[in-house]
Amino acid sequence: MKHTDTGIVVTTWNGDDTLLHYRTDGERGKPCLLLSNSLGTDLSMWDAQAANLASDFYVVRYDTRGHGRSASGSAPFGIERLGLDVVALLDHLEIARAAFCGISMGGLTGQWLAIHQPQRLTHLVLANTAARIGAADAWLARAEQVRRDGMDTVADGAAARWFTPAFIAREAATVARMIATLRGQDAEGYAACCAALAQADLRAQAATITVPTLLIAGEHDPVTTVDDARWLQQQVAGAQLAQVPASHLSNVEAAQAFTARLRAFVSPPAG
Repeated sequence: MKHTDTGIVVTTWNGDDTLLHYRTDGERGKPCLLLSNSLGTDLSMWDAQAANLASDFYVVRYDTRGHGRSASGSAPFGIERLGLDVVALLDHLEIARAAFCGISMGGLTGQWLAIHQPQRLTHLVLANTAARIGAADAWLARAEQVRRDGMDTVADGAAARWFTPAFIAREAATVARMIATLRGQDAEGYAACCAALAQADLRAQAATITVPTLLIAGEHDPVTTVDDARWLQQQVAGAQLAQVPASHLSNVEAAQAFTARLRAFVSPPAG
């Protein structure tokens, strides 16, 4: 039987308590798979994966701070804070180790965990991400823009960054739903995460990752390209690379292929 639960975990940073919203699907005794969302989305972006995997895994997903129903807490914060939020969530749920899958910003969080908290991870899946995403000036400019003008300024052009034209035409309702989620995000929380991404640069540390790693790249991703994934593959010993026919949010656009790759990589060996 599938079990679903939602909750709030308190995570503390520099004396500041922040509330993080999470959801679990599946039975507690199954291997844990933790899913981390991208900038501007929330845990619902993983609906297809949770529905498919909850029969075999204890699926935990959460709203990154400043997103969805999670508070942003005191800004500024960096990628370390986003990683330690995951540690706090695992501790709250009394989970010693989990497989981790993060997309885009969530992939940077996963890299930080693999570098600084490898004992908490059994597997690492990095989707549509890089050790350094974009340029600091561009992230800071976006943060300033949303603080000044609100979320409409980024929501209006997001579909073309997230999805291919064919998917936009074919799955208009899905695209509209995700753009509505972006438009409804807290501008200050979004801006704080933009500032964190401006600082996040793990290129010098990527080669220290020893957790078994799978990289998933969207063949048509203009944000974090296949070449970005190949660079990480060259740095992380033994890393595997899978490409799926999608743009930046590949777990949504190519849900079936993405989930199959994820399942195969994190599943315990037969027997």
